[in-house]
Amino acid sequence: MTPKTTIALVCAAALAACGSSPPTRYFSLDAVAPEAPVAASAMAPVQLGAVRVPALLDRPEIVAQDARYELAVRENDHWGAPLAPMMRRTLAQDLLTRLPAGAFVLPDAPAPAGARGIVVTVLDVRADADGRLTFEGSWTLTAGETGAAVMTQEVSLSEPMPSAASPEIAGALSRVLGRLADRIAATLADRR
Repeated sequence: MTPKTTIALVCAAALAACGSSPPTRYFSLDAVAPEAPVAASAMAPVQLGAVRVPALLDRPEIVAQDARYELAVRENDHWGAPLAPMMRRTLAQDLLTRLPAGAFVLPDAPAPAGARGIVVTVLDVRADADGRLTFEGSWTLTAGETGAAVMTQEVSLSEPMPSAASPEIAGALSRVLGRLADRIAATLADRR
């Protein structure tokens, strides 16, 4: 075999290997129905300001935890958008269906005077090989011109998954955000 033939065969093999890689799949989060309607009929307006996600998780790829201290970054399974804004959008959709009409101001929309704010801080979202997604973090209610914290509640939620496959992770995280919205709405209804 001549050197030119060898180089041509190596290049052809490399191109064939590239052509057989699995396609990238994209996943989103979806709003879920509330567990129970909120009883409050009138409530001071509130706006979801931010959802803060650790840099470890706020990446294009879906991340799972295969073993203790070991993360699996799924190169071919990506979020459809950056994770923090996608979580914010989904949580906003969830809150919109749980709070009384006119009580929720969409993110980035002009807020009326006196509107309160919500900031969600995600400490960890862990999808493990045993089929469980765990969410740990807090949410803070802010008020006033300076956006001072009025109250903060820590949150630890867990959701079973049939498997640790990426579609199951997206579904479980969607359900966890729905449960977080249920808690926020119930607390806001008590505080009005």
